Amino acid sequence: MRNFPSLCRLVPSLCGLAAVVVLAGCTSSPGTAPSGKPTPATAVPESAGFYVEPDAPAAQQVAAWEAEGRTRDAAALRRIAGSPTAVWFADANPGFQDRARRLVEAATAAGRTAVLVPYYVPQRDCGGHSGGGAPDAASYRTWIADLAAVVRGNPAIVVLEPDAVPHLVDGCLDPAAAKERLTLLGEAIQRFKQQPGVRVYLDAGNPGWIKDVDRVAAALGDAGIRQADGFSLNVANFETTEANIAYGTAVSDRVGGLPFVIDTSRNGNGPAPVDARDADGHWCNPPGRALGPAPTTDTGTPRVAAYLWVKRPGESDGACLPDAPPAGQWWPEYALGLATN
Repeated sequence: MRNFPSLCRLVPSLCGLAAVVVLAGCTSSPGTAPSGKPTPATAVPESAGFYVEPDAPAAQQVAAWEAEGRTRDAAALRRIAGSPTAVWFADANPGFQDRARRLVEAATAAGRTAVLVPYYVPQRDCGGHSGGGAPDAASYRTWIADLAAVVRGNPAIVVLEPDAVPHLVDGCLDPAAAKERLTLLGEAIQRFKQQPGVRVYLDAGNPGWIKDVDRVAAALGDAGIRQADGFSLNVANFETTEANIAYGTAVSDRVGGLPFVIDTSRNGNGPAPVDARDADGHWCNPPGRALGPAPTTDTGTPRVAAYLWVKRPGESDGACLPDAPPAGQWWPEYALGLATN
């Protein structure tokens, strides 16, 4: 995913380090936020918690390393395996609906909330490392309708189409394609919002990309952001939590005070320095990065609905380095670096 330049406080150990089945954000009584802080009307319910896939790549890697005797590395990687991460849906391969159904039903059975990322908009990533998407608007509409139907009846968070709006603002689409994208995003929001209990956050990029927040806010408005629960920031990027809060607040001021969620999966050390010889190194598998704040709804900032791990820590951003696998492929050694830096 090319998201530059064009693309709870830590969870207590009993909530995340030992378990690989469920992990909730630090909770309080239903409907109230910790320390008496008001809970934004469209925030993720504090009592909901987030679902941890028991068979996610990190959990499988922990088991493999334990079998190989790499117990120290396995213990470090449990920081990822025991934490809730989003599940991406990026193709129309047969069975994607079954996969989504199993996810949301398992989360509901566990009393948790699944986090899903639809990532299939036409001309996705504008031909970058994560290029692809639906072949046309009709295919996308059908795909979104199928995915939304599967989610029906289950609590879920939907982080909608990372980079789709910022790429549009950045000018990588011709006017007709840009208009079509805005229409498709608005329709997708409406589809998911027809399902009770589904929260939708339309992606808005990150602070290091589109500096003009007025342009971002205008594009979000054209895409129907007022029908969503808010917007998401920093997906698959490394900008600091503080920078995202400042940027998100500025955007929120321009879209009626809507709340936002921040991807903190890999921003513990902030972004890597930009190397003029390799601009991709700033965002595509940069070395020395670290896990950020654990997923939670206890952010301490009223407009920040949640910190989420949207990008799976340990999945590649793309084959941008000699040893890097393709975008989305599990990369255990990079995951280990994130867990130990």
